[in-house]
Amino acid sequence: MAHKAGFVSIIGKPNAGKSTLMNALVGEKMSIITPKAQTTRHRILGIVNTDDYQIVFSDTPGIIKPHYALHESMMHQVDGSIVDADLILLVTDIHEEFNEEDVVKKLAGSTAPLVVLINKIDLSSEEEVKEKVDYWQEKLNPKAIYAISALHDHNIKAVMDFVLDSLPEHPAYYEKDALTDRNDRFFASEMIRAQIFKQYKKEIPYSTEVIVTAFVEGEKLHRISAEIIVERDSQKNIIIGTKGEMLKIVGTYARRDMEDFFQKKIFLEMFVKVIPDWRSKKNYLKKFGYE
Repeated sequence: MAHKAGFVSIIGKPNAGKSTLMNALVGEKMSIITPKAQTTRHRILGIVNTDDYQIVFSDTPGIIKPHYALHESMMHQVDGSIVDADLILLVTDIHEEFNEEDVVKKLAGSTAPLVVLINKIDLSSEEEVKEKVDYWQEKLNPKAIYAISALHDHNIKAVMDFVLDSLPEHPAYYEKDALTDRNDRFFASEMIRAQIFKQYKKEIPYSTEVIVTAFVEGEKLHRISAEIIVERDSQKNIIIGTKGEMLKIVGTYARRDMEDFFQKKIFLEMFVKVIPDWRSKKNYLKKFGYE
């Protein structure tokens, strides 16, 4: 039997459940999931391997109209993912008010087959699902449409089977033991960022970046230092909280997530630093790993 391998791009609006889907398909916690929109800022690869195939799933930032240089970088990552794709999975929330023009524009240059996944159907009626299936069939005429619940694993196997059938014959792109293209530092910073999204309201999570400045691996203990970057002194005060209480909460939960993920004890120290307007400054974005 010939070996199959291919790139599968997962795209959609913020809050459609792309990251939940990615984690369900890969079977690992690759992408951070929080109740807030726009949590994914980087394109993250999740790789599924067997002897016969390699699927490279690509979770991308949610499609938005850019307001900052940071947003522009995020949208470039979506474009890159579409260009590389052998198959595109468009994830849409069943209740999403969809301005499909943004998406249609993004898909315009692609020749890859398209599958629409109508997510969160556990929150809807059969009638709503049928309406949405008809709507997307008419709008995009995709290769297939699946009604799914990524959170409850509903219809995920059917999607996976379709993906496998669609893969081209090709040698593996990555080593067979690779799970992702990201390193441990990246996942450590994402786990801190996930807690910032969970613990703070309003603009704080969106104005924040997390940089891991030191990652020292030990046999039983990893020592991790991180900087939380914000744009204003007032945000720094909110992140730290009264007598450092809020920062302590973020640290406690992030450390637990890391211990679970790395299967090691974690010593975590965090510092908060102000860089005014970093989201609009190309030099800082490049330094923080945004292209």
